[in-house]
Amino acid sequence: MRTLVVGDIHSGVRALEQLMDKAKVTSEDHIIFLGDYVDAWSTAVETIDFLINLKSEYNCTFIRGNHDELCRAWLMDQKENPQWLAHGGTATRASYLNADKAKWELHLQFYAELENYYLAEDNRLYLHAGYTNLKGIDYEYFEQSFYWDRTLWELAMALDPKLKPTDPKFPKRLTHYKEVFIGHTPLSKQGFAHPQNRANVWNVDTGAAFKGALTMLDVSSKEYWQSEPVHTFYPGERGRN
Repeated sequence: MRTLVVGDIHSGVRALEQLMDKAKVTSEDHIIFLGDYVDAWSTAVETIDFLINLKSEYNCTFIRGNHDELCRAWLMDQKENPQWLAHGGTATRASYLNADKAKWELHLQFYAELENYYLAEDNRLYLHAGYTNLKGIDYEYFEQSFYWDRTLWELAMALDPKLKPTDPKFPKRLTHYKEVFIGHTPLSKQGFAHPQNRANVWNVDTGAAFKGALTMLDVSSKEYWQSEPVHTFYPGERGRN
């Protein structure tokens, strides 16, 4: 069984379908989705429908992203959030307004059941954004950090690559887990970008919301697969560009 981690989809279900074929995903694989399922492209409703159906056939873990929370808030009360609309929410709102209202309740249940993080038995941690507490996820003060924080990736990027986890100068925040897999911060907004590793943190957000590809990574072998740039599946749309 492979453990496969998928970066931020941002309503790009057509790219996800291609990626599943490229990676030859089977029901024996464990697929961990890192969140941000909506906001950018026009197929938000279709994306969530696809993921709900996928859950019935495959072993899936769905992590909560900040865009998923923003969408969920709007579905609950239709109160418009300018920040959300300016960063991909406009396309998602249009997708839901064109959908049967019966789907709203089904999707709200999907959003409510998302996990803030997943810690595997091999001590690999999966979450959308990061955590701030020096002692790790169990001591985090604000759960919003799991899907909004950028400081974990910024810390990993700023770290001297020569430092080892046993070095006293190595940040304590990064010592608790074998590896940490995140999305949230796009590595590129144009063309292909590879998943990046800094210290023990892996970023798998390769810019699907913009003009990048969607990425799936085998966490053990580090083999990865990428879709065509997601915007090519949606001609005439701007995404979050």
